[in-house]
Amino acid sequence: MLNIGIIGVGRIGRVHAESISRLVPEAKIKAIADPLINDDIKKWANSIGIFEIYDDYNKILMDKSIDAVLICSSTDTHSQISLDAIAKKKHVFCEKPIDHDVNKINKVIDALRDSKIKYQVGFNRRFDHNFQAVEDATRNGLIGALNILKITSRDPAPPPISYIKVSGGIFLDMTIHDFDMVRFISKAEPVAVFATGAANVSSEIGMAGDIDTAAVIITLDNGCTAIIDNCRQTTYGYDQRIEAFGSLGQISISNDTNSTAVISNSNGIIGEKPKYFFLDRYTEAYISEIKAFITSIVNDTPVLVNVLDGLKPVLMGIAAQTSLIEKRIVTIKEIENKYYLR
Repeated sequence: MLNIGIIGVGRIGRVHAESISRLVPEAKIKAIADPLINDDIKKWANSIGIFEIYDDYNKILMDKSIDAVLICSSTDTHSQISLDAIAKKKHVFCEKPIDHDVNKINKVIDALRDSKIKYQVGFNRRFDHNFQAVEDATRNGLIGALNILKITSRDPAPPPISYIKVSGGIFLDMTIHDFDMVRFISKAEPVAVFATGAANVSSEIGMAGDIDTAAVIITLDNGCTAIIDNCRQTTYGYDQRIEAFGSLGQISISNDTNSTAVISNSNGIIGEKPKYFFLDRYTEAYISEIKAFITSIVNDTPVLVNVLDGLKPVLMGIAAQTSLIEKRIVTIKEIENKYYLR
């Protein structure tokens, strides 16, 4: 059995902790760490069998009995904690993004070079049953050569302005999942990006220097065009849809709902709204990604979402942000050259 340490027990850290405790018998959470530890956190941790509780993550890294860590802390700490964990030879699961700064991501890549450490990035949507069905169909040629990939991703409500100010912007916070989906489903690499958008939902978001509504067009190296549309707010729940159109046909997936019940009467035809937010929609995906990480450690197999998979959506996000500001098409090569990447 693997001993796990969780660093950061906010919303997503608790999701992983509870999933492992209930549903992953191959692993045990030995310790958690968070600088904001309080009595409520201690009570919650104790209720799921966690009794080693620290306010300093280094105490987890110093514990030689801990095999792997889950980094679920704030984004600005991800890369440094990754480096510290790698130095202590801990396997690492790091929530996205590794960092907003490409230079810091490169330090993590360098630290992993020639290492046997497993490092998985938390792009959970790769493990969602709907998105996996689209990937499976495209990979197996069921719709022929991929021509157009459309991704819709809209949140039910915007986050607090305090979060917006440190999020890195919509492209590195929200769209980054969709950038990963583009690569995952198309099995192609981005060549060029054009982005446009505005603060249509909240003027406060605009005043904070961000947008809340965006559209992105991506040219891929296999000739496919990917189109992403995002919004920070919908009136009907968490809107997550994909359509892949190819030379032989198309596959599309709709939103998950709590039931498939539809009421038909003289007032019209009414169905359920989509599940409200990501914790509802992606519950099973969060479990599956952790199981995959643990399997890669136990069986010494490659992780399914590696450190380069963590880097490339960040490059796409920077390209989109540059495109938005400068109102032009931006190539990925331009961004790579900026950071001296090959």
